[in-house]
Amino acid sequence: MTISTTNDSICAMTAAQLARAIQRKSLSPVEIVSAALERAHRLQPEFNCFITICGERAMQQARHAEADVMSGRELGPLHGIPFTVKDLVNTADVRTTFGTLAYKDNIPDHDAVSVARLRAAGAILIGKTTTPEFGCQSLTRSPLFGQTRNAWSAERTSGGSSGGAAVATAQMITPLAVASDGGGSTRIPAACNGVVGLKQSLGVIPHSQAQDVYGNQTYVTPTTRTVEDTAMMLQVMAGEDPIDPWSIGVNQPDYVDAVRTADDLKGKRVLYCAVPPGRPIAADVQRAFDAALQRLQALGAQLESFDATAFNIEPVWRTVNHTVWRTRFIDMVTREPALFSETFRRQVESAQAFSSVDYQRAMFARSALFHHVQGLLQRADFLVTPTLSRTALPIDQDLFQPIDIDGKPYEDLRANWFPWTMVFNMTGHPAISVPCGTASDGLPVGLQLVGRFRQDAELLRAAAAFERASPCERRYFCG
Repeated sequence: MTISTTNDSICAMTAAQLARAIQRKSLSPVEIVSAALERAHRLQPEFNCFITICGERAMQQARHAEADVMSGRELGPLHGIPFTVKDLVNTADVRTTFGTLAYKDNIPDHDAVSVARLRAAGAILIGKTTTPEFGCQSLTRSPLFGQTRNAWSAERTSGGSSGGAAVATAQMITPLAVASDGGGSTRIPAACNGVVGLKQSLGVIPHSQAQDVYGNQTYVTPTTRTVEDTAMMLQVMAGEDPIDPWSIGVNQPDYVDAVRTADDLKGKRVLYCAVPPGRPIAADVQRAFDAALQRLQALGAQLESFDATAFNIEPVWRTVNHTVWRTRFIDMVTREPALFSETFRRQVESAQAFSSVDYQRAMFARSALFHHVQGLLQRADFLVTPTLSRTALPIDQDLFQPIDIDGKPYEDLRANWFPWTMVFNMTGHPAISVPCGTASDGLPVGLQLVGRFRQDAELLRAAAAFERASPCERRYFCG
């Protein structure tokens, strides 16, 4: 195939654009994967967003993909398109470290269901992206690999725990990334780095690594640069699998068609809130949020504020989440504490204070929260909030230090930086973070849209309409 574009211009293309170019034979899978690998190696020293890069294996698969194109074989929807996988998600015969020294040499013998489906659709894995130990925090750092830096500023965090996935996507290394989200771990770094991060409804994408399949609040998710690419990933990753009971019987609509036919929001009712009572929000994030609301209104949405007094749920999330972590990891931490960061040890050990009664009360509160959100969505099509209360935190921020918002310190990073993301892990409703402008520091701001349970196609349609009505402002490192 004749290629007339440069490596970086190839990498700047969306998955939808690449798919069309491959179908037309105007771009080669070999050239596309080669460009992605070259950019990954070039930017890795600056951003540190990979733990493993699968160069030789990816190029071999790209050559096979090109042969399929040239021979006229039927192609999958993501044929020849490179993608990355967060290093919490299993990849057959490719090192999966969970971001920890304890698993630095772990090589699974099978793919997670979501990864297997992407491969079956023709996508080509080029590498595993960074995550803090077992996805334990919203800042992507670990004793195994160090810090992952923000795609817009080396002095800021990438967010977490899918920081590597968001940075690799924002920096145009690949258009598609597999991430995960247990309390905002896809949406937080998406907002920090100016990309699209979806946490789909519970069960829409089977979670083949969940240990508590019934009480699960974690999700394997897509991260992309456009809502259309998110829909393309979701179309492939979604669908029932017997390993995940929440996935069984879930309908699979045409997500791609929903996005491509998105027009306006006429007749849609939207409830909005900036922050729960008593929580701070930066003035520039508030301005970006207000401007986003105006765009929604210009698209025809009917806006109404909602009362958020019932949304102080960080204590509930922490009781459930940290009890799970303690059960999973306390033996490892006790046996070899030197392998783990102080931050990780502290979170695991903190759950010692939670009793079985505390845990069950938290699960009761989780059920009540679901009913409350259901009630809101009976009188509205969508909820809208800022994804974060301020832009990306400083690179040296610690989980247990106060955060600064407009010059004032606030304790409790989770409750004050991302009060809205944990909610929808607990309830299972779909939530997506999309870019909605920049703040006074020049960094991106994210808008979170939340849809009705299992109405992911409608949520993507609304997000696509908002995206098309929004000014596109992105910054990429071309080093």
